[in-house]
Amino acid sequence: MIIKIARQNMVNVQQLVLWNYPTTVLLTYILLEPSWNNLTWKSLPYQFYVPLTILLPSLFIFIALAVKYSGIVKTDVAQRMSLFIPLIASFLLFNEVIQVNKIVGIIVGLVAVACSVSWGNQSSNRMRKNSIYPIIVFFGMGIIDILFKQIAQYTQIPYITSMFIVFVGAMLFAFLLLIYETQIKKKSFDKSAIVWGLFLGLFNFANIFYYMKAHRAISDNPSIVFTAMNVGVIVLGSLVGVFLFSEKLSVTNKIGLALAVLSIFLIAYL
Repeated sequence: MIIKIARQNMVNVQQLVLWNYPTTVLLTYILLEPSWNNLTWKSLPYQFYVPLTILLPSLFIFIALAVKYSGIVKTDVAQRMSLFIPLIASFLLFNEVIQVNKIVGIIVGLVAVACSVSWGNQSSNRMRKNSIYPIIVFFGMGIIDILFKQIAQYTQIPYITSMFIVFVGAMLFAFLLLIYETQIKKKSFDKSAIVWGLFLGLFNFANIFYYMKAHRAISDNPSIVFTAMNVGVIVLGSLVGVFLFSEKLSVTNKIGLALAVLSIFLIAYL
């Protein structure tokens, strides 16, 4: 929603999303207090850190493009439905036992994604543009989830410390993208994007912080947290997109939205 409002106020969204990382880094350091005990450069899992530091700021830009061309509703669905990629990876890479409800949920979720992107009576060029960004967000978020799971299983370094290192790396890469845009591509530097970006970083961190606190508070039933976050974001994003920004949904899009909520319940509760 912040990205959509900022775009309406003529803020450079590409620069905005790059400026959210200083806030995220600062709040992670102050509130989550990463530990540096026995940390050495050789012990860092660079094979997970490096792709994450590149993917996080890059994908934020694609999320902004998805919001621009496809709207909040379809972008939120693509983000939340990306959970099916780490679910599939859990069977293939992490040796999790295959359960029928999860397989059915994955299939329903993939159908939901297909219904949610912009297939409609538009020119072929516009249709491809409207469809490609949510698909990139879908696969990008899924890959990021897999990499974070790999970090969580890397017990030599505390997870909070790994998160902080990744955020610092993402911030540095974001600044490189900003320098490229303003110095190489000669685009004007948008000072207002700094304020909007730092504000976005506050919400980005809050999402991570309270998600972790909820899992700790309800540690015996993580499916409640999982379902509440994913269904809540999809439903809230849909309401905001339709009623606040007057986004139009086709019948197929509405079916996709319903299937998205159904698939999450199938995975979390059955």
